Amino acid sequence: MNKNFPTLLNLLVKTSVVHTITYFLMGVLAYIFLGYTERFAQPYMLGWMRQTSDPIVMAGPMFQPLRGIIFALAFYPLREIVFGKKNGWLILWWEMVALGIFSTFGPTPGSVEGLIYTLIPVSDQLVGWLEVIPQALLLALGLHYWVNHPQQKWLNWVLGIGFVLVILLPGLGLLLG
Repeated sequence: MNKNFPTLLNLLVKTSVVHTITYFLMGVLAYIFLGYTERFAQPYMLGWMRQTSDPIVMAGPMFQPLRGIIFALAFYPLREIVFGKKNGWLILWWEMVALGIFSTFGPTPGSVEGLIYTLIPVSDQLVGWLEVIPQALLLALGLHYWVNHPQQKWLNWVLGIGFVLVILLPGLGLLLG
């Protein structure tokens, strides 16, 4: 394990890249396999979620580097606890799941508050877990590995190219659509 903890800039870049790629991957899989077009068209979702045909939804991956920066700023103070430790990814994953999915401050669907206070059926809320919990896991594993193995130059290239594609493809789709 790498005991040289990441600099803030290094963590900002790597978190933004890994988050954007995992967000896109899980979003595409969820769109295909979880029937989001039909789910988001339900009456109780119309006032909550943009429809999958909305251009802003297509542009969604282009905004993810900003979320990656926010995540990195939250991870940075925890760098000695998370990075350089064999199971640090597990701590990172649990922090994201506990604070970002199960225990949000507002009634987000799938959170404890959402399950209690929204009119969205519990089954529809729990389906969302099939997207967000694995995405948090992929983010934690990918980021932990990349930070702890900086000598893996091939990984820089693969993730860099993947990131550029995830940002460019929606932009091209919006321009041509």
